[in-house]
Amino acid sequence: MASAALPELLREVGLPADAAARTTITGADPVVAARFPVGEAAATVLAACGAAAALLWRERGGGDQDVRVDVPRAAASLVSHRFLQVDGLPAPPRPANPLVALYECSDGRWIHLHGSFPGLAARTLEVLGCEAEREAVAAAVGRWRAQDLEDALAASGTCGAMAREAGEWRALPQARAVAGLGRVSVEKIGDSAPEPAGNGSRPLGGVRVLDLTRVLAGPTHGRTLAEHGADVLLVNSPALPNPPTFVMDTSHGKLSTFLDLQREEDSGRLRALAGTADVFAQGYRSGALARRGLGPAELARARPGLVYVTINCYGDAGPWRERPGWEQLAQSATGLAAAQGAPGAPALMPAAACDYTTGYLAALGTMAALWRRSREGGSYHVRASLCQTGAWFASLGPVCDPEAASGLDGASAWMVERDTQWGRLRYLAPVAEMSGTPPRWDRPSAPLGAHPPEWPEPVRPGS
Repeated sequence: MASAALPELLREVGLPADAAARTTITGADPVVAARFPVGEAAATVLAACGAAAALLWRERGGGDQDVRVDVPRAAASLVSHRFLQVDGLPAPPRPANPLVALYECSDGRWIHLHGSFPGLAARTLEVLGCEAEREAVAAAVGRWRAQDLEDALAASGTCGAMAREAGEWRALPQARAVAGLGRVSVEKIGDSAPEPAGNGSRPLGGVRVLDLTRVLAGPTHGRTLAEHGADVLLVNSPALPNPPTFVMDTSHGKLSTFLDLQREEDSGRLRALAGTADVFAQGYRSGALARRGLGPAELARARPGLVYVTINCYGDAGPWRERPGWEQLAQSATGLAAAQGAPGAPALMPAAACDYTTGYLAALGTMAALWRRSREGGSYHVRASLCQTGAWFASLGPVCDPEAASGLDGASAWMVERDTQWGRLRYLAPVAEMSGTPPRWDRPSAPLGAHPPEWPEPVRPGS
């Protein structure tokens, strides 16, 4: 599946299909115990990212090169946070939370709650009218019809998604609204003179990326660009929670700073950075930054040639576009959880497959936009979402037998180590292998706010 699907994916984002002529995908699913071929899907996208990086490199005068992606290694990247070690010890897991789980409703349907952070938790408990204890939550959910509870949670601004069959998802107005975006959408939104995609000694060397995202999909997008040499500046608010293990996992290759958009000085600093950026990536609810004058149209006018990237759960279109959401909700809404648990209760796939793969798709769309900018100029809007990815997975299966999964016992061969501010960090290296410009992260993963809000000194070609 993976190798045959690669040219189609390249054409979907506007890249020439023959860019994959020297790209090889090896291995097959099932690797993790999922009913869908998520390892092969991730390998397809990562191979496309490698082919895009190779194309950008060739456009700047570099030579041709071979790209290779291994399906088991791509599957391992979908659970990469589980492999982290700090000074020889596993990174701390997130504590169990009764507000992040599947529960059965009064009509026999199931719903996935996601009161993961304090604000979301408070609003979830307000809707349920109970304490944050598993038995109390189960009893409260059991008094609701699933559709009614999903609607009530959305109206309160918190998270929850009813577990649907894939056909039920496709029939929803939300699914129909985002179907036209495909797996990832790359849209030209303005005119500008052509600009080269970077000027350094790597495919994305010299490309400046502002990364206003958190928790997996968005940060994975920036991490993927960083492995091809981009200068990625992660911008988080000091007021927003962010699980440390996920930060460790997705901050390889990045600088990291704090800016509080509630402060006029910090907001002005962000605008100044955006004015000299090549890529502006954000994971806020749809419309949230536009209301601050930081939407794609506004920033493209201020910085012609900007690639603006929007990453969220349900998609940047449709009636659910402003709903908050996470991996588990995308799996529940698009039919993945129902199929994974069949013939019993819905269950999640044992991987954050929507999150990481959405990040890879967004990175592919970003590189495609940079390639188009180098040839025809223009500003671009790249849109990816967990539910676009989930719907793609659903279209591929279910075809795998979870009991036949080969597992990830060989993952130790793909690990690397380096010193960081957290200690000696052991983690999965980049998946793709490239003969001319091997992917790597030049900067160690760093805690949030570790650097000033400024770009690094440019690296001259050949240095």
